[in-house]
Amino acid sequence: MEHQELTTVETAKDLGLLPEEFVRINEILGRVPNFTELSIFSVMWSEHCSYKNSITWLKTLPKDSPRMLAKAGEENAGLVDLGDGIGCAFKIESHNHPSALEPYQGAATGVGGINRDIFTMGARPIAQLNSLRFGDLTLDKTKWLVKGVVKGISHYGNAFGIPTVGGELFFDDCYNVNPLVNAMSAGIVKAGETVSATSYGVGNPVYIVGSATGKDGIHGAAFASKDITEDSVNDLPAVQVGDPFQEKLLLEATLEVIKTGAVVGMQDMGAAGIICSNSEMSAKGEHGMRIDLDKVPTRQDNMKPYEILLSESQERMLIVVHKGREKEVEAIFDKWDLNCAIIGEVTDTKRLEYFMHGEKVADVPADDLVLGGGAPVYQREYREPAYFAENQKFNIDDVAEPANLVEVAEHLVGHPNIASKRWVTDQYDSMVGVQTMTANRSCDAAVVAVKDTDKAIVLTTDCNSRYVYADPYKGTAIAVAEAARNITCAGGEPVAITNCLNFGNPYIPEVYWQFVSAIKGMGDACRKFETPVTGGNVSFYNQSADGGSVFPTPTIGMLGVMDNVDNIMTADFKQPGDQIYLIGESVNDIASSQYLASWHKITKAPAPYFDIDKEYDMQQTVKELIAHKVIESAHDVADGGLYIALLESSMPNGLGFEIASDDSIRKDAFLFGEAQGRVVVSVAPEEEERFVEVMATSEVEFTLLGTVTNGALTVDEEAFGHVTDLKMVHDNILHGILGE
Repeated sequence: MEHQELTTVETAKDLGLLPEEFVRINEILGRVPNFTELSIFSVMWSEHCSYKNSITWLKTLPKDSPRMLAKAGEENAGLVDLGDGIGCAFKIESHNHPSALEPYQGAATGVGGINRDIFTMGARPIAQLNSLRFGDLTLDKTKWLVKGVVKGISHYGNAFGIPTVGGELFFDDCYNVNPLVNAMSAGIVKAGETVSATSYGVGNPVYIVGSATGKDGIHGAAFASKDITEDSVNDLPAVQVGDPFQEKLLLEATLEVIKTGAVVGMQDMGAAGIICSNSEMSAKGEHGMRIDLDKVPTRQDNMKPYEILLSESQERMLIVVHKGREKEVEAIFDKWDLNCAIIGEVTDTKRLEYFMHGEKVADVPADDLVLGGGAPVYQREYREPAYFAENQKFNIDDVAEPANLVEVAEHLVGHPNIASKRWVTDQYDSMVGVQTMTANRSCDAAVVAVKDTDKAIVLTTDCNSRYVYADPYKGTAIAVAEAARNITCAGGEPVAITNCLNFGNPYIPEVYWQFVSAIKGMGDACRKFETPVTGGNVSFYNQSADGGSVFPTPTIGMLGVMDNVDNIMTADFKQPGDQIYLIGESVNDIASSQYLASWHKITKAPAPYFDIDKEYDMQQTVKELIAHKVIESAHDVADGGLYIALLESSMPNGLGFEIASDDSIRKDAFLFGEAQGRVVVSVAPEEEERFVEVMATSEVEFTLLGTVTNGALTVDEEAFGHVTDLKMVHDNILHGILGE
């Protein structure tokens, strides 16, 4: 083997490995690793690739349903059966650490990477979503991050030609240092046209295709597995650089090459680059590989073996091809003007052997590198944080009810967490591909038609991280329930989730307790709503060096199915005189609401009221109302409470509402509380009898709130303003802060 300095435990620590992990690597190899080999273990055993601190708990999540075609952990993304020989691949991933340092490229490459996960399975991406969290919007740094991230997502997505159809945007000081950028993609594939991330067949050639390999993103997976500090700016090489036009070519070439049947297996090169694809595909297919690193097309001269192996340069894939079919494959990539180089071949050794100019530079067993193989698995200790018990002591009676609720309403309408996200969405092309049915309509979830069928997929991302911080178990269950509620209100049937688990440092017992509790809440809610987990991503170390963690943020990306697009339901009121009903119960609860946090400045409170059984029954009833075309609109009550839900239903058509409150509970709780399990619907007068009949046969509570008006907003005969004025404020808050 080529002479390289032997490594020590100090080298291992510098690369982010634990001393006991260094000992284990020595045992696996039967010798001291060289620097290239140690670098390989450091990235493959990083949290980002191995899930070593989370896999024990992730395995408790439900994975099965009759609709599952590829379960969690089996492929690059989940694959769900839509019926009629059509599948939907979908997944969400984080790009938090890169976006904190270089927001434009960090977000752009997050979008690129998640789309590659979809099309390497053979699915054509048709929709993108995102979930973004930032700090205090009055800070210049936050404005810079918001502008960079949104521009990165929009430029990449628009150039790549996939519509961005939904997402969420949330601001809180806990994200000042560490913003969260979670990107989701969904694609459609016909049965029999999928391809697996596997490798087998001795002598089969191994290709690298797409962009040339450069020094960007080296040790990026390890970089994503540590805290952000003042020195993190020195990690800029760990941020990748994206080229959406190259990715578009790669997409078309990939889908074309899959159809030839010449492909054994294929995997996108994301975190940890070549080594990750080599090891995961080899371990899965129970084979090995011999790779000549000097055959990899590079952007820079004299790249070292470990630099080539660990580079996270974008727009690249690894493909294993049936021997004898090389010419067909090369002709396709040539046609699309993309690199397509044979860098090695499949062996039966189950080892990965790397050569540079004929000299062996590394020799490692594939299985020992990967999750499910020899990668370490840890049971971290956890304990309930002191704040949790404090939160439970909250009593609504200790909070004085404001004399002027009109002022509170105006405060909420103008709060960045509630106000229109138009500043963001106007930068996204939601119409490219023309399958988006909700681009110009207000729906609680995005509805995207599936070409050449009557079907649509329904998509949403949800997580109120303030609730999760308050109570991780309940808050995460609420995130699943809210995602299902949004899909239900849009006329869809919730079928599966993907998740992006953003937490602080797993070695801190209180942080790990948040993680474990969140997983338990997610598992229970997914079992209730019959939405198995298809996979996703864990992002730990979202905190600054001074120890401030972000709110635990388990973002839920949910997929729903609409068998007939005629079932689509919108959230907007349709005409004056329609009756407004609340489905679900009003509760005397303001816990963890936006109102409590930003008006009263009270942060110690439990999660809001939530009864999972009542929530489930309510959603089944709403599905029935929509299916029988009994209602004109449906909109869930979420951030900002009932008042904001009513306003959001009023604004699209310039209508208003006249309602009466429930005198059995506090008026601020009635209007601004965020108790779960509620949906606002409007009913045409001629359908009212049928509506009451359906509701009477269910066990679900419902209340007549009032009527749709011409634009005046009235509560208990008190004027709350006119829809035109409030819409002006609501639409322009972010423009005022961030500029045009």
